[in-house]
Amino acid sequence: MCTQIDAIIDRGSTAVAQPEYLRIAGELRQRITSGQLAPGDQLPTLPALCAMHGVSETTIRNALRLLATEGLIETRARAGTRVRPRPPIHRMAADRYRSTPGAKSTPYTRDQGIGWSEYRLDKRFERVQADAMLAGLFECEVGERLLARHFVFYDNDQPTQMSTSYVRWSDVAGTPVADPINEPWPGGTRAQMASLGVRISQITESFTAGMPTELEAATLRIGSGVPVLRYTRKHLADTGRVVEVAHPIVRRGDTTIVDFRIDLDD
Repeated sequence: MCTQIDAIIDRGSTAVAQPEYLRIAGELRQRITSGQLAPGDQLPTLPALCAMHGVSETTIRNALRLLATEGLIETRARAGTRVRPRPPIHRMAADRYRSTPGAKSTPYTRDQGIGWSEYRLDKRFERVQADAMLAGLFECEVGERLLARHFVFYDNDQPTQMSTSYVRWSDVAGTPVADPINEPWPGGTRAQMASLGVRISQITESFTAGMPTELEAATLRIGSGVPVLRYTRKHLADTGRVVEVAHPIVRRGDTTIVDFRIDLDD
């Protein structure tokens, strides 16, 4: 006589048929990731895909919609559906914040491996007051005045990073650092603080990962199914005072590798 546990095991071992749209999406995904369908290649038309797989147009549309959310394909009016170009992998090295004397660069350009002429930055500055979260990050009072600097970073014409960087208004008021016309600033935040007589002695970063918000997906031009890497960065002066907080910095997670090096004395 079959016990209750046996019955559960039997039910659990019963194969569940995979929805057709998932099977078709899987086949197309494999062709894309294996290189059989290269970036820029056009997929067969809807009627052709229906005939190839013996399914309805709705099933094909569902499969294509899934691949689009993963950022693998894109559909344009009168241009059909094509395989999207896949951005190159970028490695974020642990020493990217080290200064390079005489070089016109920032940690971002060094991450991307691009020259200054290939670098473009959208920016918007506004004065805000520290809420409880920012006060905790800055170790300051709630309500302290800050300058919020909203950035979108471009490698040539491709947006690859977005961030909001906060600095204390008392540090930057009336200085070139508070004027967006001076962005991008060679050397980045560390060089900006040096121009104010502030020596940065430590930088901390905390990483998380997740799915993109609607704004993040639209800004970075990625599918809603592409994960993003978010991190919070703090610049600390040699006195231990937090002088800058970037929260969050956002990059697409599937093409970003963060490298760490740990030197051991023993």
